[in-house]
Amino acid sequence: MARFSWLVPPPAASRPSRPGPAPSRPVQFHRTIFISDVHLGTRGCKAELLLDFLQSNACHTLYLVGDIVDGWALKRRWFWPEAHSRVVHEILRKVDEGTNVIFVPGNHDEFLRGFCGRNYSGIEVVRELVHETADGKRLLVIHGDQFDGVIEFAKWLAHLGSWAYDRALQANEALHSVRRALGLPYWSLSNWLKHAVKDAVEYVCRFEEVVARAAQSRGVDGVVCGHIHQAAIKQIGNVLYHNDGDWVESCTALVEDARGHLEIVRWASPVSAQSLGTATVGEAAPVPA
Repeated sequence: MARFSWLVPPPAASRPSRPGPAPSRPVQFHRTIFISDVHLGTRGCKAELLLDFLQSNACHTLYLVGDIVDGWALKRRWFWPEAHSRVVHEILRKVDEGTNVIFVPGNHDEFLRGFCGRNYSGIEVVRELVHETADGKRLLVIHGDQFDGVIEFAKWLAHLGSWAYDRALQANEALHSVRRALGLPYWSLSNWLKHAVKDAVEYVCRFEEVVARAAQSRGVDGVVCGHIHQAAIKQIGNVLYHNDGDWVESCTALVEDARGHLEIVRWASPVSAQSLGTATVGEAAPVPA
């Protein structure tokens, strides 16, 4: 834990001053924003896009639904560029401005689970909780790794899979650089592989069903989770399942408006937004569930 202790923010009175205010821009206000699977500390993290999203979207409550910092990757090899620090500073700026920030650690930032039940500079760290929407629905908020049999019973295999996933993301970035030079839109090799491999598709479906059953057993109306990097909103039995996606491949978030309506938004790069006809950076676009 000592190596990562600097990631736990000190009391407000002792924190260094933030960088200057964010550039003036139109800001979209939401009742609630859920983000997860940012994986700060990895080369695959789309920190610049996340920073732009955070600066362009305000909310009453911001949920960080796990794997915000990738402790697994940082233990293997230290990687922390300035853009990753700017994301942390922006989250802390939101705290200073009155946003309720709730952190539900995931398996990649499990080193913070020992701090659950505590509050650090306005950031509440919890293992799980129930969020009540504006229209009265009760949603269980969890990262979701506890329902992943690989994580639960064969952690060494999960670490091996994480290493292989990092290699796929490196190949993905090289391919993206070539496509960008050719004026082609962003295309995720790793995401395509997950959809193309039958076992991966079956794994996602099983995960969603297990999470939904767990939520139903708790007597709640729905669930919000992350972990599998697959943004979705769907009805599974009597449970409304939400997955807010990730900021490695899809760059998605789950947002709630003042009426309690929830939708997934994709924060697209200018190139991919133009070519796909979705949204430019600074706009939100629905992602098909």
